[in-house]
Amino acid sequence: MVLKPQTPIPPKPLISVIVPTLDEERVLAPTLQCARQPGVQEIIVVDGGSTDATCALAQAGADRIMSARRGRAAQMNAGAAVARGDILLFLHADTLVPAGFAQAVITACATAEVIGGRFDVNLTASSPLIQLVGVLMNWRSRLTGIATGDQAIFIRREVFQRLGGYRDIPLMEDIDLSRRMKQTGRIACLRERVTTSARRWQQDGAVRTILLMWSLRLLYFLGASPARLARVYANTR
Repeated sequence: MVLKPQTPIPPKPLISVIVPTLDEERVLAPTLQCARQPGVQEIIVVDGGSTDATCALAQAGADRIMSARRGRAAQMNAGAAVARGDILLFLHADTLVPAGFAQAVITACATAEVIGGRFDVNLTASSPLIQLVGVLMNWRSRLTGIATGDQAIFIRREVFQRLGGYRDIPLMEDIDLSRRMKQTGRIACLRERVTTSARRWQQDGAVRTILLMWSLRLLYFLGASPARLARVYANTR
């Protein structure tokens, strides 16, 4: 009997989790602990010049800690440049991923036309208004295919490289990448939820922060430069 050669089974893709940080000692440890799940090849922390214990805390939970020029876009691009995973997932330092998040990402990307995606989000707050913000974020993102960094954006590494990564802009880098992803292929809107701190809304006031963020996004979509919007954002904080 002649045995037919077996077709090799391709290995499952693995994920590189990239976490940009700047003075995040209060929130970083649980974020890294939650991200350490099967399917994650590595966790890379990219620090933008912290003066607190962020980097010391990262030693216990990250596979690689590196420094980069301050700014989320620059930091995330630096992490992506050294990442080895097939899929890149960009995680804010105050965002907790759910159990099974890596398998959910791998399953979504098993569909050839899917080039990346994002998660639904829960905001950690007891205020009904802030909870409503999370609901509206999920609804808007599912309707438009555009995500924010709070939603743990993930993307195939080769697609990220082909798109040139994040544009080096001081604000709206997540919106910009989402728009370009949407033009490139299918976006997976996962219903699994990451849990993101509502500290921004609690610190500056929920209504004020909602109006500010909606105004900034509207101005961006109308053509305002990210540099100008970043100055407005900084002056209102």
